[in-house]
Amino acid sequence: MSDYVLAIDQGTTSSRAIIFDKSGSIISTGQLEHEQIFPKAGWVEHDPKEIWNNTREVIGQALSKANLTRHDIAAIGITNQRETAVVWDKNTGEPVYNAIVWQDTRTQSIVDKLAADGGVERFKQIVGLPLATYFSGTKIVWILDNVEGARAKAEAGDLLFGTTDTWVLWNLTGGVNGGVHATDVTNASRTLFMDLETLSWRQDILDIFGVPASMLPEIRSSSEVYGMAESNSLLREVPVAGILGDQQAATFGQAAFDQGEAKNTYGTGNFLIFNTDTEIVHSKNGLLTTLGYKLGDQPAHYALEGSIAVTGSLVQWLRDNLGLIKSAPEIEELAKTVDDNGGVYFVPAFSGLFAPYWRADARGALVGLTRYVNKGHIARAALEATAFQTREVLDAVNADSGVPLTELKVDGGMIANNTLMQFQADILGVPVVRPVVAETTALGAAYAAGLAVGFWSDLDDLRKNWQEDSRWTPNMDDSERDRQMRLWKKAVTKTFDWVDEDVL
Repeated sequence: MSDYVLAIDQGTTSSRAIIFDKSGSIISTGQLEHEQIFPKAGWVEHDPKEIWNNTREVIGQALSKANLTRHDIAAIGITNQRETAVVWDKNTGEPVYNAIVWQDTRTQSIVDKLAADGGVERFKQIVGLPLATYFSGTKIVWILDNVEGARAKAEAGDLLFGTTDTWVLWNLTGGVNGGVHATDVTNASRTLFMDLETLSWRQDILDIFGVPASMLPEIRSSSEVYGMAESNSLLREVPVAGILGDQQAATFGQAAFDQGEAKNTYGTGNFLIFNTDTEIVHSKNGLLTTLGYKLGDQPAHYALEGSIAVTGSLVQWLRDNLGLIKSAPEIEELAKTVDDNGGVYFVPAFSGLFAPYWRADARGALVGLTRYVNKGHIARAALEATAFQTREVLDAVNADSGVPLTELKVDGGMIANNTLMQFQADILGVPVVRPVVAETTALGAAYAAGLAVGFWSDLDDLRKNWQEDSRWTPNMDDSERDRQMRLWKKAVTKTFDWVDEDVL
């Protein structure tokens, strides 16, 4: 009997393999960071070959640490950074260009061209998304238009596209020797090409973008056996049986399976997902309509999502670009050296503003500076920026759903920061709840894979695993909360209209 499930979490900054037991507890973890490549302002890339090599290595790390072999693993789940685009040659397995990361803004001119006929919401009723650099569709177009020979190869049927789940799946199941070229509905819903109702690629939209349909992976459910790990893998003959985009995986790992349930992930960016069950809800307040999950032949579940581009990566920026701190956890200690933000507000619109504004012309701003301000105030303002942005997204969710959330489940790396979590509860005015197993993204992928092979029986099995670890309750009075939000919104307006034709 195989007693464990292994999840591959291919994230924005690292790749991890985490082994879980039946209770959803972590048995062991392997993790490796990969290089963040910034060729120009606004460009963000990853090396797909480095990602795949790291993935293989972290699988070995996780198995070794737990003294396990493939015989102990019932299934493999995959979760991933969703909109990051990889294009590779199906005959050689070689990427034709680096992966273009979801944060990358180089495709704004492509967005503008597509939006000239019908605006940025041209396809939103069909695909649930506005035209934006965030999604992978325009990244494919950029590669086809800018990499020598790429378009001709694509039109000849020699190139494949995938988000990083597809890249990992294809390599894990054999690569050029019969690798499975597939994705799940959650990742497909982030391309700008998938019809929310039919869960299939829209040929008419592909034609408008100029992307050959032969490049695209097969769309499958989030929980089914896609194929077996290849013969020379440490996990050979273990079924790959679950795929969920990272934010949907975190929602699944939080056991937010039902209508009205939600979670907020604090990672490189922040992503709040609100389950709308089997109903497609089109936002009137700047949110995305996306797939929540689909289990085998069961009906698809949908969600509203508020995507925030820069949260945890702002802390990394303070560490790596400014040297304000030496390690990410130091941000909390530095912030605690002051009692408040000193009147400083930090709007990290490094990639423009995502939900609920969708302003590609915005750029980062640090406002309210006086001689009184020190680095502690800047550290505190950076943390508070995450909480303010989350409040704006939650306001949009409440407006769209008509059912205000009474508490917020949280996960991701930043939830270890108690100062941030308390301020988050204060500025929301509702409790913030952290689960015992904070690695909910990997756990969600493990759950999807385990369900497909009968390792877990049903969703009730998974609900029983969820346990509360910590709870923060608001202690800020209403007038102070309103004042803070008023000043934050004023700060946000200072970032608008920065980018024009001669500004990078």
